[in-house]
Amino acid sequence: MNDAVSLYAALAVCAVLSLVFLIFGLKVGSLLGRLRAERGFDRMVRDERRDAVKRSRAVLGGQLSEQMAAFFPGFPADPSDARFIGKPVDFICFTGLSGGTVTDITFVEVKTGQSNLSPVERSVRNAIEAGRVHYAEYRVPEV
Repeated sequence: MNDAVSLYAALAVCAVLSLVFLIFGLKVGSLLGRLRAERGFDRMVRDERRDAVKRSRAVLGGQLSEQMAAFFPGFPADPSDARFIGKPVDFICFTGLSGGTVTDITFVEVKTGQSNLSPVERSVRNAIEAGRVHYAEYRVPEV
């Protein structure tokens, strides 16, 4: 009987120790997994921030190029006749404006690198090429 009690006691101790080691192992594994995930998350955030800064610089560089394009060689109009709009076209150039008499109006879209016209820019180009351009005079109502 004494042997049976000590056997059950030994089995109970082994079961409790096994349970303690299992819980300890799960806690340690969970902690290590969380640390590894956080390290990966920090790396991912760092890489995403780096990419965002790179893209932001590219966008700002493109915007600056668009606004300064009138002063670059090969621009299709006199810079003093050009007016920057930005959207949906970059410039409207009034040929002869600096001389006092406008003889021509040219819409200019500036592109950098391999960029293409957006759908809106394409529709503006098509409307101009089709002659769907109008002039309207609007008078502000008196109060």
